[in-house]
Amino acid sequence: MAAQAFLLLACFLAVLLLLAQPLGRMMTAMVLDRPGGKLESALWRICGVRQDEMNWRQYLLAILLFNLLGVLFLFAVLLLQGMLPLNPQGFPGLSWHLALNTAISFVSNTNWQSYAGESTISYFSSMVGLTVQNFLSAATGMAVVFALMRGFTRHSTQDLGNAWRDLLRITLGVLLPLSLLLALFFMQQGVIQNLLPFITVHTLEGAQQTLPMGPVASQEAIKLLGTNGGGLFNVNSAHPFENPTALTNFVQMLAIFLIPAALCFTFGNVVRDRRQGHTVLWAMTLLFVAAALLVMLAEVNGNLHLTALGGDSAMNWEGKESRFGILNSALYAVVTTAASCGAVNAMHDSFTALGGMVPLWLMQLGEVVFGGVGSGLYGMLMNVLLAVFIAGLMIGRTPEYLGKKIGVPEMKMAAIYILITPSLVLLGTALAMMTDAGRAGMLNPGAHGFSEVLYALSSAANNNGSAFAGLSANTPFWNLLLGMAMLVGRFAPFIPLMVIAGSLANKKIQPATPGTLPTHGPLFVGLIVGTVMLVGALTFVPSLALGPVIEHLQLRGMN
Repeated sequence: MAAQAFLLLACFLAVLLLLAQPLGRMMTAMVLDRPGGKLESALWRICGVRQDEMNWRQYLLAILLFNLLGVLFLFAVLLLQGMLPLNPQGFPGLSWHLALNTAISFVSNTNWQSYAGESTISYFSSMVGLTVQNFLSAATGMAVVFALMRGFTRHSTQDLGNAWRDLLRITLGVLLPLSLLLALFFMQQGVIQNLLPFITVHTLEGAQQTLPMGPVASQEAIKLLGTNGGGLFNVNSAHPFENPTALTNFVQMLAIFLIPAALCFTFGNVVRDRRQGHTVLWAMTLLFVAAALLVMLAEVNGNLHLTALGGDSAMNWEGKESRFGILNSALYAVVTTAASCGAVNAMHDSFTALGGMVPLWLMQLGEVVFGGVGSGLYGMLMNVLLAVFIAGLMIGRTPEYLGKKIGVPEMKMAAIYILITPSLVLLGTALAMMTDAGRAGMLNPGAHGFSEVLYALSSAANNNGSAFAGLSANTPFWNLLLGMAMLVGRFAPFIPLMVIAGSLANKKIQPATPGTLPTHGPLFVGLIVGTVMLVGALTFVPSLALGPVIEHLQLRGMN
């Protein structure tokens, strides 16, 4: 089993890096804002895109207004669903609190779903509402990291590019072509793509079964490439209509990590030092491999109370995707929670206490282990700035990264960025546990029930979207609480990020000296990993001790 686990990880990472490197080179031209051809210029004129450069305030305002309009539009579509076309099942509009939660969820790249998709969402809402926001929310994260990269490379200027131009280029030049290719591959493998009413069939036992239909392949492609995660069916990628073969399962995991990994190569190319991108990528990879091996080990060992039964029954098969096995189920769980995606092919709630704790902690680390498209890299770069600051304190030198002095204003903004989502998670969990409305949604008592609440807030605030089952979240209290966590967790960090980008762009680039801290190589990789782990440990270990750690000790009879 150990050999299979290492082989699976090695094959996955090898194929991922092989695909990510050329994609990273292609996106470099977009970050450097090189002029496009006549076709692109004509498209900008048609869309009314202005060519003026923006400072950090203008760029931030454009991004926030664009996404606010997205929330209002999707909210209206979901409320009026019953009166809109392409609704062969006749689904009514959603309740106001569920529509608001869902609108915020998809615009914020979270795709938390407090409903069963096949019995709630019409084809029109899926295609015109949810799928469109899957593209736009992913483009938003990439645009923000593009602006941050320009802040590191430009000097003595306030210009960070043009938000509208970035959003258009990313959507049409990266997300749409990749999604089209992936959707065609999924259709060839058996993922459905149609607008048919649901089909009633007779089973071999003589019973009747209703098979849901829908435009699945198109939404499936961007839900993975954009690290969105929301599927058309309630069981997500455990459904054979979404994930029919072992090959599609492997490709889905690759698609989740593809753009986040490629952006690391893009970063190295943009700053004209590929070692910098490789350093960030190595830090992410080491954390990912360690997390994957821990979850695989925990799930293969399974529940200790079943060990005495011997044979396969000793393994923890409950909630796993039996078509693909325990190792693939464990790897998918790590990929989706490391990458801010939320797509699942197994039930995380059925994992062992320690096997479920690792995906939970990956989200709580800020999802910087590859992370979401754009959000993973800019989150890791905030940790890099913190690592540079800590190293500067230890050696008695002014912190410096890529030739830019890292001063007090930048560190204040980095600290604010790092504290936003932990505050949302811990305060939201405390509020849910202290109120009757919050506790009313818990179906499991004790440590596991607390883990479910902690997981839900961690997933929402970090814009992941996966969940432990057992929490009835489709209530006004939970829809509003999680909606607020998703909204603030997504857009509040943009403010310190853009402040830092603007400040760095205005600085001069200082030449390296013999006293400059090398920000590449094994030593700095270790410093980044240590910083990420230290921040995560100081913030969340007490809350983890109240949930999965206690549950694990109870399982071992150590009450």
